[in-house]
Parts: sequence; C-alpha cells; structure tokens
Amino acid sequence: MRLIGNVVASFIASGLDVASFTLLIPFLNLLFHQPNPVPGNRVGRAEDHFLRALLAHAPRMRALGLMMAIIGIVVVLKNLFVWIAGQLAAELQEYVTRDLRDAVFRHLQRLPLGYFHRTKAGQLISRVLSDTDQTKTLVTELVTKSVQSVALIVITIAVLFSYSWKLTILAVFIAPLLTAALQPILRRLRSAHRRLRNDFGEITSVLQEVTSGVRLVKSFGAERYEDTRFVGASQRYADGMMRAARVALVSQPMTEVIGTTIALMILWIGAQDVFRDEASPTPAMTGATLITFMILVMRLLPAFKQLSQTRATAEQSFASAERLFEVLDQQTEVALDRGATHIDGLRDSISFEDVQFSYGDAPVLVDISFVARRGEIVALVGPSGAGKSTLVDLIPRFYEPTGGIIRIDGTDLRDIRLGSLRALTGIVSQDTVLFNDTVRNNIAYGAERRFADAQVEAAARAANAHGFIEELPDGYQTILGERGTRLSGGQRQRIAIARALLVDPPILILDEATSALDTASERLVQEAIDRLLTGRTVFVIAHRLSTVTHADLILVLDRGRIIERGTHEQLMARLGAYHRLHGLQFGGHPEAQSPAATI
Repeated sequence: MRLIGNVVASFIASGLDVASFTLLIPFLNLLFHQPNPVPGNRVGRAEDHFLRALLAHAPRMRALGLMMAIIGIVVVLKNLFVWIAGQLAAELQEYVTRDLRDAVFRHLQRLPLGYFHRTKAGQLISRVLSDTDQTKTLVTELVTKSVQSVALIVITIAVLFSYSWKLTILAVFIAPLLTAALQPILRRLRSAHRRLRNDFGEITSVLQEVTSGVRLVKSFGAERYEDTRFVGASQRYADGMMRAARVALVSQPMTEVIGTTIALMILWIGAQDVFRDEASPTPAMTGATLITFMILVMRLLPAFKQLSQTRATAEQSFASAERLFEVLDQQTEVALDRGATHIDGLRDSISFEDVQFSYGDAPVLVDISFVARRGEIVALVGPSGAGKSTLVDLIPRFYEPTGGIIRIDGTDLRDIRLGSLRALTGIVSQDTVLFNDTVRNNIAYGAERRFADAQVEAAARAANAHGFIEELPDGYQTILGERGTRLSGGQRQRIAIARALLVDPPILILDEATSALDTASERLVQEAIDRLLTGRTVFVIAHRLSTVTHADLILVLDRGRIIERGTHEQLMARLGAYHRLHGLQFGGHPEAQSPAATI
C-alpha cells in the first residue's frame, strides 16, 4: 500500500508541477500584451477556458494578481503531495530494510554449524548490519526517486507534445544517449562495489577479533601488530572507495554536457519557429511558449539524469544485495532435515555404528562404534585433535556423519526431527556462553516464559548458584554484561549448570566443566555437576583423567579412532595408551590422583 500511495502521490505532484509551469504561458502573455492562442490539447484547452472565465473583464493588475494566486496554490498543493510521497517513501525504505535485516538474521541463526566455521564473524556482522543498510539505496533509487522521475517525465512529455512535437522528439529521443554512454562505467562500478563490501567485512573481522581477544593482545604486547592489520584493511577499503568514486564521478559531467547540448539545440530550433510565426494572428509558438517549453525541458533534465545515474548509484547496493542473498540462498538446517520422527526421551541406549566423519577430504572420525546405555557415563579422553568434540557434536546433529549410523533407541538420528532431538540434549562446556541479559533469562535461556520464577530459583539452588545471585545488585534481574563479565569463571559455570538443570535433558554433554577453576570454585561446581548427572546419560570430554575414574565406559581416542575402551581399572590393568596418559599426568603414581575424584 505504501508503494501504491507513493506512486499515486508522485504522479499527482508531477502533474501539479507541470501545471504550475504551463500557467506561465497565459501569465507571460498577459503581462506583455501578447496574444494567448488556444492550446491544441484537451488539458490546455480546459486550462484556457478556466482562465478566460476567471479573468474576463478583470483589470490588468487584478488579472495578474489572480494568476499569481493560482500559481501559488498549485505550487502549495504540489509540495503537499511531494511531502506525502516522501513520507511514504521513507516508510517504505526503512521497513523494507528492517524486514530484510530481520530475515537475514533469522536465516543466519538456522544455518548449519559448519557455515559459521567457514565464514568469519566480522563478515557475518557486516552482512547483517552494513549490507542490509546499503540496500536502502535500492529502495530509494529504484522505487521512490525513480517513480518520481518517471511520473515527471511522462506528464511533462505529454504536455510538451501539445506545444511542439518536433522539439519534443528532439528533447526526448536523444536523451537515451545518456544511458548508453554510461553503461561501461556502470559495469566497472558494480565489480568495484562488490570488492568494497568484502574489504569492509575484513575491517569488521579485525575489529571483532581484537575487541573479543583484547586480553591476549595486551598480554603479548601485540598492539602494533594489530595496528598493522587494521590499518592495512582500512587502507585497502579507502583505496577501493577512491577508485569507485573516480569512476562514478565521470557520469555527472557526461550527463551535464549531453543535456546542455540538447537544450541548446532546442533553443536554436524553437527560436526559429517563434521568429517565423511572429506575423501570424494565431502563432503556434510564442516567446512565452518557448520560454515555458525550455523551462519544462530543463525540468526534465534532472529527471533523466537521475534515471541515468540510478544504476550507478545503486551498484553499491546491488553488490551488498548479492552478499545478502549469498546468505539467504544457503540451506537452513530445517531445509536439510529429513527427520519425521518425534521422540520425547531416552529409554534404552545411544549407539554409534561404524561412524565416520570428514571435513572435506580430511578424516576426523574413523570406524567409531560403541553403545552408551541409559544412565551411563561415557568419558572421552585423548590428545588434542583426537576427535572428542566432533564425536559429541554428532549427537545433537551439529554435524551429520559422513558414514555409519548413530541411533537413539534403535532410531537413526537422521530420522528424528531436529528440534525434537536437540530438546533431549544439554551441554555444559568449559567456555561458558552467557548473554548481556538478566540472570533469570540466562538460566531460562530460550524459554523465558516456559518456566516460573520458582523453577528458575530451584535450578539455581541445585547448581549452588542461588547464594551469589542473591548478592548481586538486582538479584535474578541483574544484567550480567557481555559474556557474563560481571561473574567469575566458577559463577558462570554454575549458571550454565542451572540452565541445564532447568530444562532437565536426558542426555548431557560435559566438556571439562571444572577445568581452569580454583579449588573452592571447583568444589562448588563439582557438587552441582554431581546433582546434574543423576539419572542422565552423560558424555564427558575429559582432559584431566582424575575426573573420569568412575565413568561406566572410557573411550581413548587418537587420530579419530577408538584405540582403547573400558573402565578405569580395566584400562589401567592393560598398561596401554590410557595407562601412559595417566602416568604423564600423575608421574606414574596412581595414588597422586585426588582421593575424591569424580566426574
């Protein structure tokens, strides 16, 4: 409706604009005692009859005053409709941009995890914020301004034909030379602006990396190194902007020269018609008509100029739009999901059957087979890069196996609806993710309205978090800051455990949740974890072997393969890889481990 309203208002404004200038003909003829010939078109005749009836027998000065008043009223009405069209255009521009930004963000969240590993965070931020904002130009240039220009051109040409078809053809049909002359420039602009958006994304990437890792930058004294990275990216962007600007600026003088040439030709030919018709009692072209004709032609030039430059102005937006549609064209997890089965719990077991996984041609997991029964604790140990995190990422289908099958209670994971599967899984990792929101909303993350305050508090108490939450300035309504910077590491972990306790998942994934904590914090977190483990099937990624001695099944991974499996006692008795890892951590003395070691 806004687009239709803008089109209607633009045509009315353009009609009134042309009318305000056509009224100059009788006004000038009256002012200089020139004959006022009856126009040959219907609109002109109606206008002439109206003026003759209004000004009949009126004194000369009064007639001039009435003419000026009429022109003034027409101009006021024209600008009123210009304002209405502008308001509708502004709303259209902002709301289209808003909808596009929202659509890209919604789509982005639903893309597979692998997409985020392939794409820099800064590039994603640039696309959601900067590129969507750049598409405003598409709406402004191609919809609003172009509609106004087309309306003005159509109405003006119709009026010009009524005065002189010969001069109108000269004015109108030479104008396409503008567009033809600018085509090579437009092609260069499009490729230039696409490179610019990528360069801007690189600036955003460096900025995002430095701000998120500023502690590391400062600890290594890497400020000058990061200065070099940022300044280099900034310089490439500035150089690209200058190259694009030099190309874009060529279009304006070219348009001006061609337009002026057309205007001079019209003036020359029109003047000859005026001189030839001076002796006629009813001249077809008077001086007033020629002046008005020239004014209308000059009014056409900015409209033609705007249309000829629309592509040049919009090229930057086309480049941004292409980057946006690269995101929107990516298939979401829901689109890729072929699962149709709904499950509401784990009744028997989770089984891996000859599971393979590769990143491209690089194998990460090879021939993984084991069974985790309901209520069991399965520990994954091994060196960094052995495939432990990738293995547990297959359970909630963050990634799909490239071979083999994973089953829950006999059902292939790929046959289970993605939302249903992930509702069964809770994750507590070493790198706890908290959001710049209230404590309550961080605990009840994604389901704020599903749980009552009493349920949130009960989960916090079970996670040993209620005490420190009550001491915060606003309790459960305290804003935690970006990534929970107001809390210590142990406190953040307990919030994450409370989050998992609240949703009560039957399958739990722990990624060394107690590492990097002091002794007091580790004890509190460990107590919370012990409550969290009760009655669940648990997968533990362990770097410290002291935390998995009571696991029901320990899997030792190396280079994506399971090289040993069993309980702690069985693996120690075999004197194999697990025994060697244990020896490296405890100096070969089993008694060196914590006497109260738990998961």
